[in-house]
Amino acid sequence: MRRAGETRLVALLRELVEIESPTYSPGVSAVAARMAEELRRLGAESTLLEGGHLRAELPGKGSPLLLSGHADTVWPEGTLAEMPFRIEGSTAYGPGAYDMKACLVVMLKAIRLAGDDRRALRVFLTADEEMGSRTGRPLLEQAAEGVAAAFVVEPPGRSGNLKTARKGLGRFRLAISGRPSHAGTSRSEGVSAIEELAHQILALHALTDEGRGTSLNVGVVSGGTSENVVAAEAEARIDVRVATMADRERLERTLAELQPVNPKAQLELGGGWTRPPLERSEGAAKLFAQARGYGRELGLDLEEESSSGGSDGNLIGALGVPVLDGLGAEGAGAHSPDEHVELASIPVRAELLSRLLQDPGLA
Repeated sequence: MRRAGETRLVALLRELVEIESPTYSPGVSAVAARMAEELRRLGAESTLLEGGHLRAELPGKGSPLLLSGHADTVWPEGTLAEMPFRIEGSTAYGPGAYDMKACLVVMLKAIRLAGDDRRALRVFLTADEEMGSRTGRPLLEQAAEGVAAAFVVEPPGRSGNLKTARKGLGRFRLAISGRPSHAGTSRSEGVSAIEELAHQILALHALTDEGRGTSLNVGVVSGGTSENVVAAEAEARIDVRVATMADRERLERTLAELQPVNPKAQLELGGGWTRPPLERSEGAAKLFAQARGYGRELGLDLEEESSSGGSDGNLIGALGVPVLDGLGAEGAGAHSPDEHVELASIPVRAELLSRLLQDPGLA
């Protein structure tokens, strides 16, 4: 229900934020259902898919444009009790307000502004984007079939900039097997998995190359059973980010060829790539040029940039579809207690997107 003084856009934002929707929770389906309701009011044929995903089709001119977003957030159920939705001046705070409930509001407003004189549209909202779109990926790939271009309503970059490239992401697990022994009376008979892991961590971090946009980070380590036992097992969980497919293939080979410093230790590598890199393409450059022109008409000085984080745009771009990302509302603090959105940006960003949706010359 709209509260006194709230516009329809703000009321809808409040409603979406107050549906807590951590990945794989019932709230994700509730957000998707609420979005389906709004899309049907705009003339869409909306389908709720198993797992909480949403696909919608809106008639229009030419081959369809894909609008991509997600219904899940990183915030666990119960967060609203500590981080309630609130408005201070022209800023709205709350879990998921910026990433990406306000962006969903931008999407709906843009479709409404575009009216009937626009391209055919296809909307896909992923239910598990925050977990790498594990179940959403095949459905998203189906939704991307036959589209001319894709617009991803993720939050924008610095100063509202748009994104034409994103790094690819891998999550790996390196397990070390050694041999246990008494740390005091027979230490030399053991093979310390923890010692071997320390060597491997240093080697992994040395693979980071900021100039190439490549990074490796060991974020979680575990191992051993007791201080007085030479550790028989240890493991590390590794975040890997790459800017290009060439670097992804190079690092994949490097990781597969890791060798133990202590030949008596054994290494086992698990995990894999969750998102391919979204490399800047000629098609993306064209989309950005169009958006920049429309932005200037609206008083926006837009630049293009690359993001170190992944999105569903990575998956769409891997199919050869031109992708323009970062078309959502402006704000800051994604995934942090200070998450917030600038309410004044919602209508402006919606107008920008609506003009792209009306452009008959796109792809």
